[in-house]
Amino acid sequence: MSSIIVTGASSGIGRATAELFLEHGWTVGLLARREGALTEVAGDNPKAISLAADVTDPKAVQTAFDAFVGRVGRLDVLFNNAGVFAPGGTIDEIALDDWYQTVNVNLNGMFLAARAAFSAMRNQDPQGGRIINNGSIAAHVPRPNSAHYTATKHAITGLTRSLSLDGRDLGIACGQIDIGNARTAMVQGLNDRAAAEGRDPDPTMAVEDAAKSVMHMAELPLEANVQFMTVMATTMPYIGRG
Repeated sequence: MSSIIVTGASSGIGRATAELFLEHGWTVGLLARREGALTEVAGDNPKAISLAADVTDPKAVQTAFDAFVGRVGRLDVLFNNAGVFAPGGTIDEIALDDWYQTVNVNLNGMFLAARAAFSAMRNQDPQGGRIINNGSIAAHVPRPNSAHYTATKHAITGLTRSLSLDGRDLGIACGQIDIGNARTAMVQGLNDRAAAEGRDPDPTMAVEDAAKSVMHMAELPLEANVQFMTVMATTMPYIGRG
């Protein structure tokens, strides 16, 4: 039996990934704020465990991970996915509240989830596990008017590298998936904004293909690791972007 916790599991990439893992018989911890949405994702699948928690709340995150491990017995994989994309603009136009929210969810939240997963994996028997961070294309190249989002996603790359190094002797692998323009509500919102401003929308890809990429990373034996994977809409402006 394999087990995974997916943060941000109530929508978008997180939901698609959670549903795919459930289809393949994994025990899946569904972690997000909205309990009603988690109930919808879980349905009547006995291997779906709803973990209603805010990733920015250290106590709530630790309680959720402890509850999952206590029920399942171990944690094999964390898909560290929860994130937000606040309203954009040049740096002097970004509201400070939007900066703080983005840093709190995209960086602090991912740190807290990784911290709880690392501890669980370090202390379980047999020791070890895998953490997969959702970095985004913005971990490499920014969208225009996205200093807050881009800064957090660049930081996730550093977190991934540090976790890989610190987990090496503990059997804990860490990799990062950088996803470009999967068809989610967030990407649709960006494309709607582009259309309203007279710009062409960005090309997109099926969110299910992003989920399949996460599954490939998760199913590897611990002796192998995808350190960084980029999966994106083929014709999106990434190569040569800027």
